[in-house]
Amino acid sequence: MKLSDYTLKFLQKKKVKDVFLINGGAISFMIDAFSRNKKISYISVAHEQSAAMMADAYSRMGPNFSCTMVTSGPGATNLITGIACSYFDSIPALHICGQVNTFEQRDASTNTKKVRQVGFQETEIVEIAKPITKYSYKLKSPYEIRYVLEKAYHIATSGRPGPVLIDIPLNFQNLNINEKKLKSFKPKKETKKNNYIKVTKKINLLLKKARRPVVILGGGIKYAKAEKILNKFLKKIKIPILTTWSGTDLIDHNNKSYIGNIGVYGSRCANFSVQNSDLVFCLGTRLDTRTTGGVPRTFARDAKKIVVDIDRNELNKKRGLKIDLKINSDIKIFLNNFVKSCTKYSADYEWFKKNFAWKNKFPIIQKKYFDEKKFVNPYVLMDKLSKLTSKDEIIIADDGAHLSWALQAYKVKDDQKLFSAFGNSPMGYSLPASIGASIAKNKKRIICIDGDGSIQINLQELHTIDKLKLPIKILILNNDGFGIIKQFQDLYLGGRYEAAGKGVTNPDFKKVSAAFNINYNVIKNHRSLKKLGKIIRSKKAEIIEIKIKPNQKIIPKLQFGNPIEDLFPLLPRKEFLSNMIVPTIKKKSKIIEIN
Repeated sequence: MKLSDYTLKFLQKKKVKDVFLINGGAISFMIDAFSRNKKISYISVAHEQSAAMMADAYSRMGPNFSCTMVTSGPGATNLITGIACSYFDSIPALHICGQVNTFEQRDASTNTKKVRQVGFQETEIVEIAKPITKYSYKLKSPYEIRYVLEKAYHIATSGRPGPVLIDIPLNFQNLNINEKKLKSFKPKKETKKNNYIKVTKKINLLLKKARRPVVILGGGIKYAKAEKILNKFLKKIKIPILTTWSGTDLIDHNNKSYIGNIGVYGSRCANFSVQNSDLVFCLGTRLDTRTTGGVPRTFARDAKKIVVDIDRNELNKKRGLKIDLKINSDIKIFLNNFVKSCTKYSADYEWFKKNFAWKNKFPIIQKKYFDEKKFVNPYVLMDKLSKLTSKDEIIIADDGAHLSWALQAYKVKDDQKLFSAFGNSPMGYSLPASIGASIAKNKKRIICIDGDGSIQINLQELHTIDKLKLPIKILILNNDGFGIIKQFQDLYLGGRYEAAGKGVTNPDFKKVSAAFNINYNVIKNHRSLKKLGKIIRSKKAEIIEIKIKPNQKIIPKLQFGNPIEDLFPLLPRKEFLSNMIVPTIKKKSKIIEIN
């Protein structure tokens, strides 16, 4: 069979149902193979960056693997931002790029090795993609195809997952190959084993000694597909539950033990909880600086730290954060073993009582927010949205201010998904990601939370939504500029809104909606917020422009190198000190907390 046919057959065996692509000269033979295989489909998109982001969300929804196909040169380089989203968030995906004919490549002759380009649109995508893929390889022979595909798939889905890229020259794609003579890839057997019984005993001892323990749930639990065993763990180990942003949808926010999100944009109550703890049990979180604050040594500084991470490098990064018990393990394997042999444990009632007091005292959604007359307060919006959405809802937020408001104020229910591209956090993610998620879930309704600036990055995919008749609800939170950048400029740049308020303009979103044949709605204030439910319940795609105050702030937020318990707006010092059990420390004045 042709190499292109073999590739589709391989994808089909891996249960890939949809490939996100844009055609081009160097990938055309590969895409032509779809005409001979009716068991796998393709989605023609409007931009390669969107294709990679659609594939990213498609994989997050699972259980199927995702794939893109693009042409050489600009087609391949346009994938980069979406590939980075998958790499930093540990999402498996396969990106197949067409490459110019082997005889047109720079390395085809010693005389051309140092020239910039030989073939039209020849670009060394493999070298460009290596830092943000687990495996990136250009086919040197058509007979490598089975070995390389199997190796790429294994690498993408094993260990800490991530994206892979294969570059296939045009003249290989249409060649006939003998499937029976192709070399297979045989992965090496894992030899590393943890003594989970010994580890469990150590954890039981630490829990027994602890008076103020907390557990932090991170996104790694989802990526390991360990949600079911997590529920068993939480029934045996009853301590205050905190989440990172990527772990926010792992727990029903009405759970009695749930305190809130921690970190730079965390809730005061959750940050007081972790910062006053004496034991932190971290599951599937790499404890990045959005979680710990810009000075990691100040994070949970009086607590013993147990960290379970599949990536040994994350455990050994030593950026001022001392980890007392490092467990290098797949989180699903760890939890399965731990739950079998751990002793039941419940934190002291007084510690729970203290956490509930913080939660009641420092709500994210404050009563005064409902008094807004002219605009819609985003915290009120998220409160309303939480009440309107169903148990199996999928909510995808983009970046910046609206992402922060969503993660701070949206109250997740059981079985809901709320996510973004957390590590890379590019403008333009949520719209194509909503398409990928909807397709993965058989054209399911998706709530897309976007901003007036970020939606313009991949605005062209509104046509894809209309073409495929996807019931995606697109909330455009319009604050006439880049709100999170304006807040940063207020803090550090004297309120000079260069290229954030000043110089930034928006199109007429009503006209944009009409151009793409999508229903348009506008919500200008809290009175008109009443119609949001009817709009969301419609069977069609909807654009909902929501007018937000131009200088609306993210509240609370860390700034000026403070430890994460001391969020802006700063509490009066007497009140702040009354909430601290552990000794306070001075801020690191030279640290600037990035937006």
